Amino acid sequence: MTLPFPASHPGPWSAAAMIAAVVLSSTAGEVLIAAAMKSIGDLDEIRARAGMKGAIRAVLTCPLFFAGVSFLTLAFFSLLFALNHLDLSLVAPASASLTLVTNAIAGKFFLKENVDHRRWTAAFLVCIGVYLLAH
Repeated sequence: MTLPFPASHPGPWSAAAMIAAVVLSSTAGEVLIAAAMKSIGDLDEIRARAGMKGAIRAVLTCPLFFAGVSFLTLAFFSLLFALNHLDLSLVAPASASLTLVTNAIAGKFFLKENVDHRRWTAAFLVCIGVYLLAH
């Protein structure tokens, strides 16, 4: 199969910037949505008290939720841009695994979650895997 356009090969800094855009916007979106859901509270309790419409209203009136959706939208379009310029075999594993690492860091520092030593070890091993994949 031939491509209808010449394949371009961006340099390593461009590739890193594209992957970083996907990872950082995805992490920001997921952290904002997690913060929104924590600020809203238990949706089952809201639904029991105010019905399904009340639960939907609680989510749709939370500004953090829409900020998170906006960042996830940016992450999606960043992923499309990266896939347009880079190989899938690099973009998909690198962005998915690095997002796991940044989510652990963001969960620890922004959401004050308990990230135990097993998760840090897993994040470290993921970093090694991404390094080996890129080289």
